Amino acid sequence: MKLHEYQAKQVFADAGLPVPDSELAASVDEVVEAADRVGYPVAIKAQVQVGGRGKAGGIELVDSEEEAREAADRILGMDLKGLHVDRVLVEAAVDFVNELYVGVTMDRNEGKPVAMVSTKGGVDIESVAEETPEAISRVHVDPSFGMHPFQARKAVYDAGVERDVAMDVASVLTTLYQLWDDKDSTDIEVNPVMITSDREVVCADAVMNIDDDALFRHADLREMEEEGDTAQDDLEAKADEYGFDYVRLSGNTGIIGNGAGLVMTTLDLVDYYGGEPANFLDIGGGAKASRVANALDMVFSDENVDSVVFNIFGGITRGDEVAKGINEALESFDEIPKPVVVRLAGTNAEEGMEILNTDLVTVEKTLEDAVQRAVEYADTEADK
Repeated sequence: MKLHEYQAKQVFADAGLPVPDSELAASVDEVVEAADRVGYPVAIKAQVQVGGRGKAGGIELVDSEEEAREAADRILGMDLKGLHVDRVLVEAAVDFVNELYVGVTMDRNEGKPVAMVSTKGGVDIESVAEETPEAISRVHVDPSFGMHPFQARKAVYDAGVERDVAMDVASVLTTLYQLWDDKDSTDIEVNPVMITSDREVVCADAVMNIDDDALFRHADLREMEEEGDTAQDDLEAKADEYGFDYVRLSGNTGIIGNGAGLVMTTLDLVDYYGGEPANFLDIGGGAKASRVANALDMVFSDENVDSVVFNIFGGITRGDEVAKGINEALESFDEIPKPVVVRLAGTNAEEGMEILNTDLVTVEKTLEDAVQRAVEYADTEADK
């Protein structure tokens, strides 16, 4: 379960973390009223669960009622990376002189939670980790004992945080770890933690993801999940309707497979051949024609997708059933929305190949060829 920023900040505030004054708004008039109460300047922030909102136009800083109206009118109702914006957070602007990153997640390799601090806040932390990993200090925590104060201080000092705010940042990190532990979180972070000219530490953003299997222990978070459903995007709603495990990614090559391992392999190959995966969609074993048609409807509904690769290995799933589903789905269109590449192997694969309407799809014998062709199609479509 992913909390929206405004929900995570509510959890943070309840735990004593320093967050800016803010109010949630769903209309232009509500934005103006909230801004008057919070006090200008304010940041108007789209409440959708994607990164890079600022660069995409989903966050604006305003100094007056007129600017607030104009910004709210632009942001409310906009399509932000495929997600519809129907609520914004009106938040007191922070006059900062420095930005930090602070977070806690699970290190699967070590089998322990890891606390992280970086002075390169306010940017994509994944890029920092890839390009300059030394810019992130890391401290592993034994979950049996929790985070000791010296560990928080070590993470902060190793990151190079200025000494006059180091203890306050360490306090933020300690509280984040406690929340991570108490709330059965999978990831929790603030990016950025802002340092003001008065040397105050402010949590200007909030990310908190919760283990779904632990929600029965957290009635307050379950209520937030229900509240967040009103902002659920069309793709998530459709995935729930069809009963799919669907994860939206940032690329443009759509992926459909039967089995999590097969789908992950396809994602890796898309990346290997220079493409970017647009999604994870596992149709499961034994999928009938109607389920395959629903999977195509899911991927075609994602406006980021420029091509689709079908990777089916038949065990329980029969290749001829998959082929029927693909034909049924595609024959319902006057014009195919996006190029589709199909690779079938395993049970009844040959029969499926014979059934496929090759006027509607491209058929490849190997997974490698199918992925390469799908990446080529995606590149061509993206250039149009």
